[in-house]
This record gives sequence, structure tokens and C-alpha cells, in this order.
Amino acid sequence: MGLFLLWFLFGIGILIQAVYLLLIFGRTAWSKTPTSSSSASESAEGVTVLISAHNEYHNLKRLIPKLFEQEYPKYDVMIVNDRSTDRTKRLLEEMMAEYPRLRSVTVKYTPNHVTSKKFALTLGIKVAKYDVILLTDADCMPSSPQWIEKMTAPIREEGKTFALGFSGYESQKGMLNRWIQFETLLTGLLYLSFGLWKAPFMGVGRNLSYRKSFFMEMKAFKGIWHLEGGDDDLFVNAYATGKNTGLVIDPEAATVSLPKETWKEYLVQKKRHLHAGKYLRGEDKQKIGLYSFSHALFWIGGLGLLIYLGVFKQWEQFLVVFSIITMRLILVWSIFRSASKRIQGKVKVSQTLINDLFYLAYFWVLGTVSYQAKDIKWK
Repeated sequence: MGLFLLWFLFGIGILIQAVYLLLIFGRTAWSKTPTSSSSASESAEGVTVLISAHNEYHNLKRLIPKLFEQEYPKYDVMIVNDRSTDRTKRLLEEMMAEYPRLRSVTVKYTPNHVTSKKFALTLGIKVAKYDVILLTDADCMPSSPQWIEKMTAPIREEGKTFALGFSGYESQKGMLNRWIQFETLLTGLLYLSFGLWKAPFMGVGRNLSYRKSFFMEMKAFKGIWHLEGGDDDLFVNAYATGKNTGLVIDPEAATVSLPKETWKEYLVQKKRHLHAGKYLRGEDKQKIGLYSFSHALFWIGGLGLLIYLGVFKQWEQFLVVFSIITMRLILVWSIFRSASKRIQGKVKVSQTLINDLFYLAYFWVLGTVSYQAKDIKWK
């Protein structure tokens, strides 16, 4: 009975994983998606790049000059100085004198019933000059001078309301960074792939665009004001559809963020991200949950079979299970490698086996803790 159960779990895991890897993730990794190749004209619609910053002096000093290297003809940059106590205000004053298209607004306090980042973003969007809003964070960098043009093309040229892009992290040495690269790419595969299948369910605020007029029409973050996080994924989840959402899969349209350098900082960040996931629509939680559930079935069943068959020296069946596990790992490596090249222009994918196994603990342990957490904060 125990052996039958292990084979049953392993088989179900294989079937569901095959659907995700080949049909869903394969859409992002291998299919060709149209990219905008023409340059925007001088009459192109204006874009406001919006950043909410709390004590981000060093990151803003690095980011702002890069933003004004963009080749898009008509844009400005709005920095929301959210209760900063460092030198952010003085830096913005100095840089506004140097860059005429840089503007800022200051948040001095946050109302009790509203979370800080949503209040800051809402204020920035309200005073934004242009209707097309392009969001990123202070610790992000555009991957190319064509970032604004390519990320906003679905909205400006195709009449979409949302444009979802990818935001990766700088490559550094160490196990933590390798895990961050893996987990970020997996998250990107999930939301970009379902978006390509006309079933978008989230985006990331480090690289997200939508219309100011739509945001105001929907009364900003109505219904989620009290939640820490969710200004990106939950807002997209509430309103994005297959018809009003465009996917931007192009290395030149990506952004690159500074990764956390300690496990403690990383776990605090991911706890906030995973906590917001509990408020996704039920069918969208199933998209993530079914992948993670089948992933767990595959490894629990597979490792259980290897141990059982090894102990009882049933080597033919042992070899079958080992071969299936190996083939899946090769498939995961191939998909991640191809997707990484298409999404962010780099192909380095390492430690697939270790990271794939570590995902079990990450999702089921940290996910459970985050789901029940009540002490989530932005800054």
C-alpha cells in the first residue's frame, strides 16, 4: 500500500508539472512574442516615471541620472519623498536644478487608516503630469535607454490599460544571490506565462505601467488600503484581464534591482510579498498553489520511491524513478535558461537541483508563516 501511494503521488506530480513546464512556462521560454522595434516619434504620448522613496538617498543619487539617459522623447520623473529623514530632500532639490524634468512631492505623515506606500503612490499619481504611469523602485535600474519606450508601448500603441514587465536582481557571489536569481525567475515565469495565456494575475511594482485615469476611476487602492504590500500584485489582480493587459518580454524593457545581502533582510522582504498573496483571487491563488502542490508531490513521491526501492534493492524501478527526476531537472534547467535569456538577456542558471529542492521549504514553510503574519511593514 505504501509503495502504491508513493507511485500515485509521484505520478500526479509528474503530470501536473509537465503541464506547467511544457505548456505554461514553455510559452514564455520558447514562443516568440512581438516586440516594439520602432522608435517613438516626437509626438508620442507623455510618460511619468514614478518612484516612492523612503530614506533612499544613496539609491536615488545613483538612479536619477540614469533615468535621464532614457531615449524616449516625452517623459518626466516624479519622486515621492515619503517621510525621509536622511538627505533625500536636499538631494532632490539639487537634482531638480540640474534636471528640469525631475519633480518631487513630499509626504510628511501617513493617515492612520492607510498604509504608507499606497498613500505615497496615490499622492504621486494624483499630481503626475502624464496619463501613462511607469512605476519602479529607488533601488532599481533600467536595463537600457529604451526602457520607457518598450515598457509603455502596449499602453500607448495598443490601447492596453496595464503593461507587465520583469524586474531581476544584480548577480553577486554567494548562495543567497543564486537562490534570489532562481526564485525571481520562477515568479516571473508564473505571472508572465499566465499573462501570455490571457490570464494575468499579478505584476511587480519594480516594473509596471498603467494609466493614471484608470487608477483614479477605480478609486486608487480601494479595498486594500489597510494591507501592507499589494500596491502592485493585488492592484493588477483586481483589474487586469486578458484584453486590457500587455506583456513586455524584452531584455531592454527589464529593470535590475539591488538584491538583499543577508538572509534576514531577504526573509523580511519575502514575508511581506508572500503575505500579500493570501488576498489574491481564489482562482489565481490556485495557479501558484497547484504548481507548488505538484512540485511537492513530485519530490515527496520521488525521494520516497528512491529510498524505498533502494532499501529493497529493486534497481530497475529505482533507475526509472531516478531517470524521470533527472529528465525533469534537465527540462527545468532548459526552460529557465531559455526564459532568462529572453526576459533579461542573460543565460546563467546554476544549482538547479539545490534551488528546486529548496523551493519546497521556501514555499511551504515561509509561505505558511507569511500567510499568518500580522507584523508586516513596508518601511
